[in-house]
Amino acid sequence: MNQLLAQNQINLIPPDEFGNLANIDFTTLVTLAINFVLIIAAIAFFFMLVLGGIKWITSGGDKGKTESARSQITAGLIGLVIVFAAWAIISILENFFGVNLRSFNVGLPGGGGPGPAL
Repeated sequence: MNQLLAQNQINLIPPDEFGNLANIDFTTLVTLAINFVLIIAAIAFFFMLVLGGIKWITSGGDKGKTESARSQITAGLIGLVIVFAAWAIISILENFFGVNLRSFNVGLPGGGGPGPAL
């Protein structure tokens, strides 16, 4: 209780969530890439939708600008539908086949027991 701050020990070991970065394998990398792409695509199409709405509001009745905004809103909505459909298809495949594609845990047949004794 009477220690000064300069005498406190500083823990420089990263927390558990970053401690396993050295153990990343190919399956973990694929899983992270799939999740990253889905999230980034959803965010990008959402912002595309919002910017199309802003363009529509600020078009001032100009027919060309309104059509441009309408096409951007349509493209944003189609993009969001595609991203959510991809997520839904992945979820359906996971449930149907019993495989976790988003964490890429695919078991191989054969039980994975020890090899033959030599």
